[in-house]
Amino acid sequence: MDTVSVSHPYSELDRPPLSERTLAAALVRPNALWRSLRVVAETGSTNDDLVAAADGGAPSGTVLVAESQRAGRGRLDRTWVSPPRAGLTFSILLRPDGVEQPAWGWLPLLVGVALAEAVEECCGVSARLKWPNDLLVGSPPRKAAGILAQATADAVVVGIGLNVLTRLAELPPGGVSLIAAGATRADRDSVLRAVLRAIERWYVAWQDAAGDAEACGLRESYRRWCDTLGREVEVTLPAGAALHGTAVDIDVGGRLIVDDGTGPQALAVGDVTHVRPR
Repeated sequence: MDTVSVSHPYSELDRPPLSERTLAAALVRPNALWRSLRVVAETGSTNDDLVAAADGGAPSGTVLVAESQRAGRGRLDRTWVSPPRAGLTFSILLRPDGVEQPAWGWLPLLVGVALAEAVEECCGVSARLKWPNDLLVGSPPRKAAGILAQATADAVVVGIGLNVLTRLAELPPGGVSLIAAGATRADRDSVLRAVLRAIERWYVAWQDAAGDAEACGLRESYRRWCDTLGREVEVTLPAGAALHGTAVDIDVGGRLIVDDGTGPQALAVGDVTHVRPR
């Protein structure tokens, strides 16, 4: 694992480092989802590290947090860059026992719901989800976080990059951070705890329902949070073709349903390059 252990230099007092010991004491408990939590000062990619750890037999519930990433990325190998200690960059390793692999596609959507709930409740900012993997906050809604899921033979690694204390000048075009969106509370320790606890609640319910997103309420909750539904959208497909229509639903498989005037079209995450409002 290409990581560097955390030291605690308070080079920027408004961006204090996270405490691995404090976070682990709060979140890692007997019979809980989270089995281990590590904070490192820097790594290439937390997702890459946990994919390697999964292949090496690391348990479900492993959490890796990096104060800085050299090679963070989102969907379609887009880069995710954040100044050190300005955001939350972390990955979680899950082994969904008793859930058939086709249902694993719900995991990034589940994490999105948990992220939206935690951010709105903990930080006092309005939150919405752009299908499939972006957290939008503030008014007008702008992107504050991205989610990337990677499956191995028997595990899923989900990475989250959330702008928390990032200043306006440090944000990419169209991006926002919690503090820039007017968060009433934006200390990274509290936000990370809230997010991981929300993920745990939803994951346990989803796994208890054998991955049935309808039965555990996940599908309905995602639809409530989803800012894409009801909008006229342009969907760019991998081959370069475009589909225009109205986003009308999220189906039981987590696919976006777009009515292009000829009837509903079901679009899976892997079938789509970009979704934008028209």
